[in-house]
Amino acid sequence: MRALLHLLGERPILTAVLGALTIAGSAVLVRLADVEPSTAAFFRCAYALPPLALLAWLERRRYGPRAPGQARLAWIAGAFFAVDLVLWHHAIAQVGAGLATVLGNTQVIVVPLAAWAFLHERPSTRVAFSVPVVLTGVVLISGVIGAGAYGANPALGVIFGLGTGLAYGGFILIQRGANADVRRPAGPLFDATLSAALVTLVIGFPLGEIDLIPSLPSHGWLILLALGVHVVGWLLISLSLPRLPAALTSVVLTIQPVGSVLLGIWVLSEAPSALQLVGVALILAGLLMATLRIRTRRASRARLGAA
Repeated sequence: MRALLHLLGERPILTAVLGALTIAGSAVLVRLADVEPSTAAFFRCAYALPPLALLAWLERRRYGPRAPGQARLAWIAGAFFAVDLVLWHHAIAQVGAGLATVLGNTQVIVVPLAAWAFLHERPSTRVAFSVPVVLTGVVLISGVIGAGAYGANPALGVIFGLGTGLAYGGFILIQRGANADVRRPAGPLFDATLSAALVTLVIGFPLGEIDLIPSLPSHGWLILLALGVHVVGWLLISLSLPRLPAALTSVVLTIQPVGSVLLGIWVLSEAPSALQLVGVALILAGLLMATLRIRTRRASRARLGAA
């Protein structure tokens, strides 16, 4: 196990790609489980806790306790993750697995805009240019233009999806800080997952969306979601996040929405309209436009420094 983690840690881009490919199946498994959004979010986290607890215990025994500040950050990140999951599962129900995942990844655009609004940090020129591209894609996915848009309520799904993007962005940013000690990805992920499970209950019970009685085959899909996607997928991503620039991480994670759209079409027979697929392409183009600029600027600075 240690040798495998070391090997993956030495290849952070490969690790991030494997993680993104793994979590691409999340939305499909949620759809197959066919339970209430908060129920899916809770059990995804709850079933993942035992293996994460074992891995975190092994890390603690080998490396000692983590810094208190890192644990606190993981708990805060977990609260964002809970909101992210509940909103995302609602989006899946309204606009389908693939399109909901694409909308959730608008976090690349949402985060700089939120920083501009609340922290007075001006976004880069590329981010500013990418915003209308992404928003055009969002409008096309919503079904406002054209006929035959896929989804029970695409417009409502877009609203949930954009909320997902905001919460997902908060989770990614805060969890990077919680993963400062790159030797042990399981501890922070365990803390964030436990936090998310508890916050999901707080959200779900008032909405009447929590069903704590397991049933098959729904919980078979949720166990697969928890162990295969949440534990394996997010361990891979947690292992790679601190080793990669934030911009490169965002680019690699765009593999997830592409994979989700393809899996939704293949496994669930989802049929996005031509305009919705154009919207997907525009959103992905906007995300790459926003993130590649940051990476290019950093590379230029590195070259100037070397000169």
